[in-house]
Amino acid sequence: MAPDLQNGLKHPLLLLSSGETSVTVKSQGRGGRNVEYLLGLFQALKGASGIHALAIDTDGIDGSEDNAGAIISPSCWGRANEISLSIEVALDNNDAYSFFEALDDLILTGPTRTNVNDFRAILVLPAR
Repeated sequence: MAPDLQNGLKHPLLLLSSGETSVTVKSQGRGGRNVEYLLGLFQALKGASGIHALAIDTDGIDGSEDNAGAIISPSCWGRANEISLSIEVALDNNDAYSFFEALDDLILTGPTRTNVNDFRAILVLPAR
């Protein structure tokens, strides 16, 4: 069960962070730091309602891939289950790119030619 991050929350909360995360590469899958981070967060949230997040690189390229990052929402959990995507397999294979590609949740901007930073945003909405 996902942690109850919305308990007592009266207003939306936006958590921002930046900087490059670290990834231990164990396999030959596709993905970069941002999508790997986001897949780990997705696993921890377990489809919690009211929580949306993105992880993106301002230069438009996450690692060596063509995506800038990816986005998750509460609906992703059900969609991943419907098409039998395994978070554990994707994480074990360092293949977050293929996971989010299957969900159509990659963020594709093309190269921006501006490399300011990697950043993450997590939006937590109050429980209804």
